[in-house]
Amino acid sequence: MNNKKALDVVVVVGFALFSMFFGAGNLLFPPYLGLVSGTNWIVSLSGFILTDIILALVVVMAAVKFDGDLDLTLSRAGKKFARAIIIASILCIGPLLAIPRNGATTYEMGIAPILGFDTPVAKLIVSIIFFGLTLLLTIRPSKVVDIIGKFLTPALLVCLAILIIMGIINPIGDLSSSQLIENTLFAEGVAQGYQTLDTLAAVAFSTVAITAIIQRGYSDSKEKVKLTLQSGLISGVFLALVYAGLTYLGSMLSTTYGVDTPQASLMVVITNAILGKPGKIILGIIVSLACLTTSIGLTSSAASYFSNISNGKLKYQTLVIGICVFSLILANFGVSTIIQFSAPVLEIVCPVLVALIGTTFLDKYIKNDNAFKGVAYVTLLISILSVGSSLFNITQVSDLLSKLPLAQYGFNWILPAILGGIIGNFIKTKKVVNSNQKAM
Repeated sequence: MNNKKALDVVVVVGFALFSMFFGAGNLLFPPYLGLVSGTNWIVSLSGFILTDIILALVVVMAAVKFDGDLDLTLSRAGKKFARAIIIASILCIGPLLAIPRNGATTYEMGIAPILGFDTPVAKLIVSIIFFGLTLLLTIRPSKVVDIIGKFLTPALLVCLAILIIMGIINPIGDLSSSQLIENTLFAEGVAQGYQTLDTLAAVAFSTVAITAIIQRGYSDSKEKVKLTLQSGLISGVFLALVYAGLTYLGSMLSTTYGVDTPQASLMVVITNAILGKPGKIILGIIVSLACLTTSIGLTSSAASYFSNISNGKLKYQTLVIGICVFSLILANFGVSTIIQFSAPVLEIVCPVLVALIGTTFLDKYIKNDNAFKGVAYVTLLISILSVGSSLFNITQVSDLLSKLPLAQYGFNWILPAILGGIIGNFIKTKKVVNSNQKAM
C-alpha cells in the first residue's frame, strides 16, 4: 500500500464524511444543548456525542464488514424485515426528513438573516437554488466525494473555526449554574443526538465511503476496512471538536435566553453577538455549506440504494431528480414543522437499527437467526410503545417503561432487546445462516 496515496484517500474521504454528517441538525442542536445546560454543558454534550458520533462510527464499522451492502448487514433478522428497516431509514435521511430539513435550515438560518425579511416567495427561490445545486453536484455519483472532501469541507471548517475561536476569545455571556430543563442533561443530549439523523445516515454514508475507496484502487478487504475506519475516525474527531465549540457558545446564552428560544434562531443570535453584522454573512456561508454537503451526500446515497434494489430499473439520475423535487416541496414547510414530524419516526427506527447493528458484532458467536429476530422485534415493540404512550398520553404505559433500566438515559429498550435475543436463541430455526460467509 502506497502510504502517501493512502493518506490522501483517508483525508479526502474523512473530510467528505465530516461534511456529509455535519448538516442542519448538527448546527441546530449543540448550541441549544449548551443553552439549557449552562455550566454543565459537557454532560449534555457527552450524551449527544454518544448517539451522534459514536453510534454513527459503530454503524460504519458494521457496514464495512459487509462491504457496504445494507441489506446484508441486517439480513439475519429476516430479509424482509431488514429491507423494511433500511428503506425506512433511507427515507428518513432522504426526501421525507433530512434532505428537506437541510434546505429549510439554509433559508431560515443562512439566507433570511442576510436578506432581512422572510417571505414565502424568498423561501421558494432559495429552495430552488439550493436543490438545483444539490442536483447539479450529485448527478455524477463518482464525483460526490471529491467535490465534498477536496473543496467544500475545507471552506466549511475555516468558517466554523473563525466563529468558535472568536467566541472563546470574546465571551458573549455568562454561564448559568442551573439547567433550564427538567429532563436529565445526558438524556437530553442522547435525544438530540438521535435527531441529527447521523446514526441512520451512517448506514448510507458508509457505502459512499467504501465505494470511493474502491474507486481509488483499494479492493483488498483489509485495506478497505482499514481506510474506511481511519476516514471515519478523522470525521469523528472533527465533529467532536466542532460540537464542543458550538455547545460552549450556546452555554454563554444560558443566563439571557430561555428554553423556548427557537433552535433555528439561536445560531443567528450567537453569530451576531460574536461577529456583529459580518456574522450574518459568515453564518450564511457556514449554514449553506453544511446543509449543501449533507444534502449532496444524502441524495446520492438514497438514489444509489433505491437504484440498486431495483436492479437498475430505477435510474440513479432519475431518482436524484425526483428526490430533489420532492425535498424542495417539503422544505417550504419550515424547519420546526419538519423537526416535529421527524421525532416520532426517529424514536422508532433508530433504536431498532442500533440494536441490530450492535448485534452484528457478535455475528460469529450467534448461530441462531432467531436471536437477531428477537432483538429486532422486541426493540421495535418497546420503541412503538414509548412513542405511542408519549403521543397519546398513556401514562400507565409511560410509567411502566420509565422503570426499565437506563430509561432515564433514553435507552429503555436495551435490556428488553437483550432478553429478546436470549429467548430467540432458544427457539429452533429451520435454517441457520452465517452471514460472515457472505461478508468480506
